[in-house]
Amino acid sequence: MSEVPEWLQPLLTRLRSAEAADFTRLPTPDEEGKRRSAVLVLFGEDPATGPDILILQRAATMRNHAGQPAFPGGAIDAGDADTVACALREAEEEVGLDPSTVEVVTTLPTLWIPVSNFLVTPVLAWWRAPHPVGPADPREVARVERLPIRELVDPAHRLHIRHPNGWIGPAFRIHDMLVWGFTAGVLSTLLELGGWATEWPTGRVEELPASGAAPVR
Repeated sequence: MSEVPEWLQPLLTRLRSAEAADFTRLPTPDEEGKRRSAVLVLFGEDPATGPDILILQRAATMRNHAGQPAFPGGAIDAGDADTVACALREAEEEVGLDPSTVEVVTTLPTLWIPVSNFLVTPVLAWWRAPHPVGPADPREVARVERLPIRELVDPAHRLHIRHPNGWIGPAFRIHDMLVWGFTAGVLSTLLELGGWATEWPTGRVEELPASGAAPVR
């Protein structure tokens, strides 16, 4: 792990003792009857904007989570050796990521998304050799963004979102996207654990737009 930058080390140290409860209010059930999946939480660094995290926005025509920002990822296939293999395969298929440019450093606790009944394992990786990426299939992915950490922690970009069913969770309004649900919950926790988060107006609560999908955290 010698290639991982110094700014990422505090997060990796704190993740060694992290539990699912640090990321979600929902206890993780056993695997019986649940679908398993993985997502890639890919940290990179741009000379102009500094450390960042890769996010995609799903196409508006998708059946599930249409138009919603998310980490690359999906269901584990029979041919996937493990969650790491699944996350890297999905990222390659969705955004054209070259797996050889990525160094997987750890996996996060498995989390449950009740609306889809998925057990999701986030795979955290360092993008040691960034290259151009974009929607590999526009029918599934509308856009791909590298979100600078310095913009994610900007108080002007942070808020809470309330779903019509009463669920409230963290969100980010950034790069003309509303990042919420599972993805925003993971991002929010990682920013705290990495020591990057700054004080922000946690009382800022907005209603989920009508185009929003069902809550996933």
